[in-house]
Amino acid sequence: MSSNTQKPVLLIGGSGVVGSRAAKTLRRLQPGLALTLGVRDVARAQTLARELGGAEAVRVDLERRDLGLPETAAFSAVVVLLKDDTLNSMKYAQAKGLPYVSFSDFVFDIGPEVALHIQHPTRSPVLLLGHFLGGTVTLATLHFARAFRRVDAIEIGAVFDEEDVGGPAARGDTERVTKDLPSPLMLKDGRFVWARGEDVYRDFVGVDGARWRGRAYPLLDVVSLAAATEARTVRLDFAVREAASRPSGQGVSHEVIIEISGEREDGTTGRVRHELVDADVHSGLSARGVALAVERLLGLAGGPPVTPGLYHPEGLLDPASVVERLKEFGTRIRP
Repeated sequence: MSSNTQKPVLLIGGSGVVGSRAAKTLRRLQPGLALTLGVRDVARAQTLARELGGAEAVRVDLERRDLGLPETAAFSAVVVLLKDDTLNSMKYAQAKGLPYVSFSDFVFDIGPEVALHIQHPTRSPVLLLGHFLGGTVTLATLHFARAFRRVDAIEIGAVFDEEDVGGPAARGDTERVTKDLPSPLMLKDGRFVWARGEDVYRDFVGVDGARWRGRAYPLLDVVSLAAATEARTVRLDFAVREAASRPSGQGVSHEVIIEISGEREDGTTGRVRHELVDADVHSGLSARGVALAVERLLGLAGGPPVTPGLYHPEGLLDPASVVERLKEFGTRIRP
């Protein structure tokens, strides 16, 4: 696996909203790492490739098992930043023994990927990264949860600007959630449920004290946090801020509120709240999560290259280290 690290990382969807940000973040973290942007419109992506340096753009065809790439093509990892219904990208990575990152699969999407990994468990490391903001929120939550001896409930609320909707891939994801499967998964009183009716909604207080009506979202954070903490209640809710209600002079930004309740190390029970505020659009923090994961998979940070297996971000990255790196990127984290 270590020999692969000198080869470029293939970013499928690498010229999209999150993909381009992930490429730029990887370039910042690893200036010498070669990048290949796998796209449909090569001409448009070449501008980004020139800006990045040490990068190229190639056409990728997800309808083909070989992705339409020449037999001589060689990569160190395959990162998919859009929905691949064919799973040809994963089959390609497995055939070549490459680390594979799936970014755009919700909790109800992962069955085919899990089955494909089970069929070929020793071929490549597979990272399911369909988590909120590229796994950064789950990792921050696990860092904060270390203050507890027993975690009873985790409730995460996020506020996005209505203009911060991302690109075509993000809009497609939203449409899939709202039309194909409107019932989000949550853990409620020790049971996983597909929420319906009023259970879908939750009121929470934002960073500035405003009350928000959030809607649960079926991301992988729920199952990751439930497994890692054994909490009995876990949910993740999004609210949208209208442009007209944005404070005067404030640009597009987002905020995340993480609330954890349980028994502390000193035996007392209570509830803590942490706020993550970022002046960048949400694709920026998502891209950072992708970049940190790719670094780790290739053994460029945090340890040797990752061996074949099925992973979530908390199985690869140290929560405390990720929180510190988010601060370096400019994310404000405050209790």
